[in-house]
Amino acid sequence: MTKFNTFKKGVFSLVVLGLLFTSCSESEDISESANQVEDTFEVKRSAEIDQVDNILGDLVIDAYEGQEVSEDGRGTYTGDIPECVTITVVAQQGYRQVTLDFGTDGCVVNGHILKGQIIFDYTRDPEAQQISINYNLVDFYFDNKNLIGSRSILKELSNENGNPQFTHNLEITVIWPNGAQASREGTKSREWVEGFGSGIFSDNVFEITGNWTATFVNGNAHTNEVLVPLRREVICAYFVSGSLNIQRTNFGGVFDYGDGDCDNQATFTYNNGQEIDITLN
Repeated sequence: MTKFNTFKKGVFSLVVLGLLFTSCSESEDISESANQVEDTFEVKRSAEIDQVDNILGDLVIDAYEGQEVSEDGRGTYTGDIPECVTITVVAQQGYRQVTLDFGTDGCVVNGHILKGQIIFDYTRDPEAQQISINYNLVDFYFDNKNLIGSRSILKELSNENGNPQFTHNLEITVIWPNGAQASREGTKSREWVEGFGSGIFSDNVFEITGNWTATFVNGNAHTNEVLVPLRREVICAYFVSGSLNIQRTNFGGVFDYGDGDCDNQATFTYNNGQEIDITLN
């Protein structure tokens, strides 16, 4: 009888251990799945900031180029800034301050609703090889995301490839409607590879390189380095090609925008080789 009880206890112990191992395994799977969802969510948030950077850069460069054409009398310039944006220019002995006012009700730019103001200034010098453009965001919202920052752009009339280039300081904070928050620091260079001098902003194409860090309010920091230049065609709301190396503690991979199509689809390949599809907002 004692042996039988001992046998039953042994079987019972094995069953309990089996259940514990199964439970632990399931918990680990759930935890790993939850972590991956969070990681993917942050990668998408970081891509949203890329999109914000693109459109902010487009607007400032477009307004700057339009102002310079009118100052030099080089003919007409067809920009992409919609009529709902009020543009005000203050000119004083070479100094220029330009205000882009999107209003409090918002203005649709490239399919996004923008509110508030972008104010930039620079010292005008037609002979200078470099021009520093500084801009501030005032009560600025991008699709209900609040953007806070004072930034700068260094324009080079001709880089080593003979093309105009804009180097952007990327200090900015983005606050989503649900309270999520991320800050970005770093530099991004836009080489103007097509469309320069045509007088039409919509045919412009930029290739973007650089590196930056996005830090989320929970302390997670994503370092980003461009592997293949990101191709920015102004007529498209998204990068059409190029890739980024994104790394964070215990997590990382390559974010790829594809091979030339204008769409909101991208992929992220984890360091372990697992690939997932990303749909951009």
